Amino acid sequence: MIQDAFKLFDKKWALVTAGTKEDFNAMTVSWGGLGTLWSKPCATVYVKPCRYTYNYMNDSEYFTVSFYSEDYRDDLKILGTKSKRDGDKLSLTKLTPEFLVHGITFKEAECTLVCKKIYYQDLDIKQIPAEVIERYYTSEEPHRMFIGEVVEIIRR
Repeated sequence: MIQDAFKLFDKKWALVTAGTKEDFNAMTVSWGGLGTLWSKPCATVYVKPCRYTYNYMNDSEYFTVSFYSEDYRDDLKILGTKSKRDGDKLSLTKLTPEFLVHGITFKEAECTLVCKKIYYQDLDIKQIPAEVIERYYTSEEPHRMFIGEVVEIIRR
């Protein structure tokens, strides 16, 4: 069971979605975690400043993290490789937005974590191992870590 928790982000991927009903963005993430902070159930995701979703995450009080069956792998690839800056990437997928009281998910999600942002911090390049810098941060700034208290879990 614990192994499955580690595979959720790394192998299955997830979508992080933030914004409003009128203007939102979703992005595929493969770096993240689930745990407890300050006695609250939490989800942690990492977003680079160069990603279009970054500003949505900064500006939103809530975000969602949603997980999908393999049937939607191609859709997650599209949302991870295309940018809303360049057009309506969502229209290239089979996903249907679902507007919640706090946040946005998609009707096709097997599980959605509704998260209230409780903390964020930029990763400190001085604290990152040299081989990681070489692989991920030679031309882009390090990720910002967003931690959200999981306030609702939607399972289908």
